[in-house]
Amino acid sequence: MSETSSEGAAPFQVAALQMVSTPDRERNLAAAGQLIAEAARRGAQLVLLPEYFCFMGFKDTDKLAIREQPGSGPIQQFLADSAREHRVWIIGGTLPLQSPEAERVLNTTLVFDPHGKQVARYDKIHLFNFEKGEESFDEARTICPGSDVRTFEAPFGRVGLSVCYDLRFPELYRQLGDCALMVVPSAFTWTTGKAHWETLLKARAVENQCYVLAAAQGGTHENGRRTWGHSMLIDPWGEIIDVQDEGPGVVLGGIDAQRIAAVRQSLPAYRHRVLS
Repeated sequence: MSETSSEGAAPFQVAALQMVSTPDRERNLAAAGQLIAEAARRGAQLVLLPEYFCFMGFKDTDKLAIREQPGSGPIQQFLADSAREHRVWIIGGTLPLQSPEAERVLNTTLVFDPHGKQVARYDKIHLFNFEKGEESFDEARTICPGSDVRTFEAPFGRVGLSVCYDLRFPELYRQLGDCALMVVPSAFTWTTGKAHWETLLKARAVENQCYVLAAAQGGTHENGRRTWGHSMLIDPWGEIIDVQDEGPGVVLGGIDAQRIAAVRQSLPAYRHRVLS
């Protein structure tokens, strides 16, 4: 989107990074660093990484070995350093943080401003559980759920934080309030992604009349898992601005306040809400 708003300000450029993460943390951080640099070169001012960009182990319990204490650890340092180096906002997908339970972690999104300062944290609330044929997932075995919704203020407006399976629970997004952008770092399975991913993302954009930016894992991983990909940016009318079907890459587009205002003026559904 190259048009400018009525105030003359260019749309704020945001990027979603798509990855196919491995069981090797250092390889993943190196791959993420290259994609962040590419996004910044292309003009991104805010960069969203996918869920567990830093690690996709062979077993669910493998993530316990790389969990970090809040405020300390190589993954958090990488995110802070990358934000500072490229002068961009970074929403760090998710990483495993220490929880009160020895055998479980928190699946946590951390946000860093262009100075490398952490400005927001969200612990994933809804934990994925799926059984179909040979596919079996139960995140509650190794992840503690969060309990609080979280937003932060970016230069273009409020940003609402969510993660992957949260996408199926519209009440969470209503609680985020009046956002210019809602983000969804994810690792949707190929099966569930093919069936519902795009539909759910469009629904969240249309019902909240805001932009939705989704960064996904997208491909066949070394642990044998296949993720759906299709990272994308969707505008408040539900139109896809950019998408990356499969494999690593960068999705890029602008957050235009004039576009949000125009959609809400022509169809004021957000103002017509009655129930809360």
